[in-house]
Amino acid sequence: MSRQERIIKTSIIGIAVNLILVAFKAFVGIMTNSIAITMDAVNNLTDALSSIITIIGAKLAHRPPNKSHPYGYGRIEYFSSIVIAEIILLAGITALMESWPKIFTPDVTNYDTVSLAIVTVAIVVKLALGYYVKHVGEDINSQALIASGSDALFDSVLSLSTLAAALISIFFHISLEGILGVIIAIVIIKASIDMIRETIDSVIGSRADSELSTKIKASINEFPEVYGAYDLDLHNYGPEEIQGSVHIEIDDSLTALDIQNLTRRISMKIYAEFSVKLTVGIYAINNRFSDIRNDVYEIASGYEEIIEIHAFIVYEAEKLITFDLIVDFDADREEVKSKMLKEITRKHPEFKYCIIDDYDVSD
Repeated sequence: MSRQERIIKTSIIGIAVNLILVAFKAFVGIMTNSIAITMDAVNNLTDALSSIITIIGAKLAHRPPNKSHPYGYGRIEYFSSIVIAEIILLAGITALMESWPKIFTPDVTNYDTVSLAIVTVAIVVKLALGYYVKHVGEDINSQALIASGSDALFDSVLSLSTLAAALISIFFHISLEGILGVIIAIVIIKASIDMIRETIDSVIGSRADSELSTKIKASINEFPEVYGAYDLDLHNYGPEEIQGSVHIEIDDSLTALDIQNLTRRISMKIYAEFSVKLTVGIYAINNRFSDIRNDVYEIASGYEEIIEIHAFIVYEAEKLITFDLIVDFDADREEVKSKMLKEITRKHPEFKYCIIDDYDVSD
């Protein structure tokens, strides 16, 4: 079964289960005059609508690349997640407006054994659905399914709170319906805002996943010709489309044909292992100047703000040394470069130096 088919199948299951829960909870909410249970039913209805949008988003996102969109339509899934979050936000605001007056003028609720049993079964069903949907979402890297699954798990906790309020009402004759409705609404609103923020981060372009970037670099460093992998930059064009670039340090004695074969083998290996399309650039190392390079690295180690130095190269004819410097985002970059340049020049005044700014974009 393809990724798209799994998304659709899981979403259809979610729609069916949520619609059944809507019917039962709405019935119980009306019969018992419980605003909390009624709001819970509305929440399940938005969950069903979210699953429908997930299906539409998955269908549109899997359109093949074309001349206008050569990287495909994978990012549509992110926009569908934003739409889902906005629907959940609207449901939360509606629940808040309905529940707030009930704190001051509570309705009389009438629970019976059947209604309590239905709510209990709904909690178990929602818990199982949440685990299932979230597991599938994590397995196929679907942000929309992960969000739906997490929302379902949280719904089961809220439903459990509703059941607790019902039991308190029965045994202690205290109505917590309005208060609980407000709490549920606030939780729904917060969850939707968090979902919107997370999805917007994906659209804007957030830092590459630390585990993925670390594994990719480790895989590249397994090649004996590679001294180091740097400047790994990954771009997400959808959950199934990650492209990027990396620079590798190699000996300057390798021929053009050697380099072509090496970079092709690296690209093929990374795609086979991680499904990432990687362009490989080159940093040449002239090892006969390793003593100067070691001095530069030792000087850099004295600065906490410096994360890494790479691409060190000496141009003998020009008496020029260049290297890339990665400084922490929170540090004063120009000040660090100036101090380091003075130390290097003092130790090796026979060379000119060009320090190239680089940025900490991945681990």
